[in-house]
Amino acid sequence: MSDKTPIKMLHDRILVELDQESGERRSAGGIVIPATAAMGGRRLAWSRVVGVGPHARAVEKGDRVLFDPDEKAEVEVNGEVYVVMRERDVHAVAADRLADEGAGLYL
Repeated sequence: MSDKTPIKMLHDRILVELDQESGERRSAGGIVIPATAAMGGRRLAWSRVVGVGPHARAVEKGDRVLFDPDEKAEVEVNGEVYVVMRERDVHAVAADRLADEGAGLYL
């Protein structure tokens, strides 16, 4: 996110930018699967946190978070699209700092 427009997130809200790789993906055999391909069930998406409200406890700026893209609110800032969500809508956090806590899965 550009430093030209300072944004202060409020309460437990977080601002994330979607990973570019969350669009199309490749199967193990190398077949390209477009982002519009339907899957059986919901597909969660990874994103990078660029802003955190003062009441968010488990998420920090720079973390990668897993969330349901069907339950998102998009906002455009300086021509780039971001997602605003509550911290409770995050399913998982992937960050190097979590390795010190000694629990969890390695992604």
